[in-house]
Amino acid sequence: MTSAIKRAIFLEYPRASWQYDIIVIAILAFIFLTPREVFRDQPRASSIVLLPSESAGTEVFYLEPKLLADVPEGERYQKAAQMLERRDGKKLQLYRLTPIFDSEQEIKGFMAYTKLVR
Repeated sequence: MTSAIKRAIFLEYPRASWQYDIIVIAILAFIFLTPREVFRDQPRASSIVLLPSESAGTEVFYLEPKLLADVPEGERYQKAAQMLERRDGKKLQLYRLTPIFDSEQEIKGFMAYTKLVR
C-alpha cells in the first residue's frame, strides 16, 4: 500500500500504463473542475490600482491608459465610472478624473477620485 502511494505521488508508473492514465486524468479533473471560489481566485483588473486616500469616505484609483485609450475624451468620465462600480454593496461615485501626462504630453494614466455614496 505504501509503495503504491509513493509510486502515485512521484508518478513512477510507466507512460501509457493504466495507472499513469488514471493519475493524469485525476490531475486534469482537479485543475479544470475545481471552482475558483475554493482558492479565492477571482478575476481582477490588474490595470486598476487602489491608492492610499487622504480622507475617510473617499478612494483614489490609478487607471492604466489602455483602459480608456479607445474612448473619446467626452465619454471617458462615464466609462471610468462604469469600471469603478463596486460589487461588495458599496456604491462609489466618481467626482474627478484627471489624466497623467509625461514630459512629451502623452497620457500615462488616469487618477480617478471617488467617494462613497450612502
